[in-house]
Amino acid sequence: MTSASELTITQVFVADPRVKPLLRELGDEYARRYGKDAHAELARYPDEEFTTPHGGVLLLLLDRGEAVAGGAFRRYDETTAELKRIWTHSAHRRRGLARRVVAELEREASARGYRRIYLTTGPRQPEARGLYLTTGYIPLFDTEADPETIGPLPFEKHLPAAPHRGKAADL
Repeated sequence: MTSASELTITQVFVADPRVKPLLRELGDEYARRYGKDAHAELARYPDEEFTTPHGGVLLLLLDRGEAVAGGAFRRYDETTAELKRIWTHSAHRRRGLARRVVAELEREASARGYRRIYLTTGPRQPEARGLYLTTGYIPLFDTEADPETIGPLPFEKHLPAAPHRGKAADL
């Protein structure tokens, strides 16, 4: 069994071939949960929004280079990054990998000067909702309401100020 500490994190472009299988599985799962093709939604944002200096894509890799989890961020506004496409391959869940991806995305966003993270997750993704609640995200919705009546569930988290590094360092 692979632990989170045996994995390496790397920054890549959306077009990296290791990203495609994760996004395909993500789109397939969204389609099962929501009953509609989600691949178009995943392609809604131009790849350039996930590149330096305003965004990034991170992957967690096994020692042989296989991507098992990943996520991305993009500029939401001048001080806010938006997390997108956070995913753990189905064969590698329940090992804390999504938590590590979120922490790495937060660290990189902070290094780029963002002071706040914003994200949404779907009402039929209780695992994601739980992840964000347990990692310090503030729900911007009534947590007692039926998620299906809300639609996308928005969250935010304020980041501590990062020491100035000049430009984003390679991971």
